[in-house]
Amino acid sequence: MLVKHIMSRNVVTVGLDDTLALVKEIFDHSKFHHLLAMEQGELLGVVSDRDLFKALSPNIGTSTETYKDTATLNKRVHQIMSRKPKYLREDATVDAAIAMFTEHPISCIPILSDDDRLVGILSWRDILRSLHSRHSDEES
Repeated sequence: MLVKHIMSRNVVTVGLDDTLALVKEIFDHSKFHHLLAMEQGELLGVVSDRDLFKALSPNIGTSTETYKDTATLNKRVHQIMSRKPKYLREDATVDAAIAMFTEHPISCIPILSDDDRLVGILSWRDILRSLHSRHSDEES
């Protein structure tokens, strides 16, 4: 099976100079856990919800919040993103994706076309969902 058959095609991207306030708002109102950092159509990094969690003050939104806490929301994507992300081409196999997940400490893989356009994103959850669906079909 190829990754293009199970990847998510609706990818949300951010710019390198976007604030963490924007990133937080996106994560707060979505069900996904990764944003891809793009500049002029080029994939430059990945920001996970865990990256955001580590970068923000734990006092944000609490009664002890101070100016310094809210100032962490003004940090920029390029300050917390993982650079030089691992990626696969859309015609890569799911086995290649599994190998990449086991060899590297990553939780998503951007998927690029042959001409380096971003076409999707693959998470380990996508793979598990596909395996579960396949298994359910075989039992029917």
